[in-house]
Amino acid sequence: MAKEEGIEMEGLVTEVLPDRKYRVRLENGHQVLAYAAGKMSKFKIRVLVGDRVTLVLSPYDLTRGRVTFRHK
Repeated sequence: MAKEEGIEMEGLVTEVLPDRKYRVRLENGHQVLAYAAGKMSKFKIRVLVGDRVTLVLSPYDLTRGRVTFRHK
């Protein structure tokens, strides 16, 4: 059985948590817990409160996601 693809959404970072985790409010009003993707950690891309980000939600658990891009 193939692994399902994630759901890509945009949101606003409302809180920065320890260990490169973030609380993100999605465009539809839901709050999710997200972590920084490996490439973001590798290239030391900083995400701050108020940043607009693109994240991929797991189809299995819609309350968790992975931040893949920080918009300028």
